Amino acid sequence: EVQLVESGGGVVQAGGSLRLSCVASGFSFETYAIGWFRQAPGREREAVACKNNKDGTIYYTDSVQGRFSISTDNAKNVVYLQMNNLKPEDTAVYYCATDRFFLKLWGGRGNDWGKGTLVTVSS
Repeated sequence: EVQLVESGGGVVQAGGSLRLSCVASGFSFETYAIGWFRQAPGREREAVACKNNKDGTIYYTDSVQGRFSISTDNAKNVVYLQMNNLKPEDTAVYYCATDRFFLKLWGGRGNDWGKGTLVTVSS
């Protein structure tokens, strides 16, 4: 059974930083795509950052490029999202997700999802 457990959310002032973590189990972590998505109140879920562990390909959505960084620790089966220079518009529930296929995951159709962690950025 695939399990994805996120942590690291919280309340931070604009300009601050947070690091989210997602511990994964139940699948071949080093050969799957894994990534972060978010959903703000009243808005659709969007892809934030995804990594294909098989070949190292990384995609970021434009609004976080240069501020957020996704990384993985294959020894611990953990994916991180380092978020710097946070803005109020980054406020959302952040979800970790995975799929065998990178573009399927990036398109928001990943097979497995965590329960999310809330990030609130105050102005």
